[in-house]
Amino acid sequence: MPMTSTTGKYADFEGLRRQAIALRREGLSRRQIRDRLFVDNNDILNRLLDGEPAPEWTKRPNAKDDLRERARELRREGKTYDQIQLELGCSKSSISLWVRDLPKPERKRTREQASEIAKRGWEVTLQRREEERQATKRTAASEVGTLSDRELFLLGVGLYWAEGSKDKPYDRRENVTFVNSDPGMIEIFLAWLDLLGVERGLVRYCVMIHENADVEGAEQYWAQLVGADRSAFNKTTLKRHNPKTVRKNTGSDYRGCLVVKVRQSAELYRRIEGSWYGIVEAARSAD
Repeated sequence: MPMTSTTGKYADFEGLRRQAIALRREGLSRRQIRDRLFVDNNDILNRLLDGEPAPEWTKRPNAKDDLRERARELRREGKTYDQIQLELGCSKSSISLWVRDLPKPERKRTREQASEIAKRGWEVTLQRREEERQATKRTAASEVGTLSDRELFLLGVGLYWAEGSKDKPYDRRENVTFVNSDPGMIEIFLAWLDLLGVERGLVRYCVMIHENADVEGAEQYWAQLVGADRSAFNKTTLKRHNPKTVRKNTGSDYRGCLVVKVRQSAELYRRIEGSWYGIVEAARSAD
């Protein structure tokens, strides 16, 4: 495990470790211990809890154990892979692995019946996978908790450096311009500007969208999202449609991109660039 300097607020590392272990043995999770002791460095937190097992309540049960036993029961009843898949929603490869030591049942159905069962089994599998996918996302979202000002600041710098316009030695662009099609990204960027004290009166918007999309609907959507009057929007930029290409972004949720531009922002841009380089240096130091 890489070592992290234990200076500053982590200078009394052993004392902090004793507190962390005591909290762990009381049944607190990593997040609860982090918030209780104000430890915002994951490497330090790992070292504080080294050797201490997680409480049982924080461990996710292995759902496949129950599925495996149920699959074996169904196989003993004479069910085929397709029938087991239809009932349990797991993949045939998993079923094969779980029941391969059990005798094969006698087949009593036509090819058409087998095909229909296989089709329904695959549909159940897809539904189960989607439920698992959404459950994972919900769990991950709930683990984020609240954002501190520092966390939002660092997040905003990272987002800008990934999606914002940047200055080049051969093309000076010391102005803050952010473009994205994800509403969440836009909301986080605006919250970040608020954190930095940027007045909304200095912010201008522009919609960029294909000309054969719902332009008016997109303009209304973005105006409502950012809570700005249409007077804060510049003229929408339309992308000409090439009849030789097939657009895939044609659904009702396609609203193009929103450009967020901050006027008189040269100084702000320099601060962003400097902060980004500071993050890079801090990451290197962490190694």
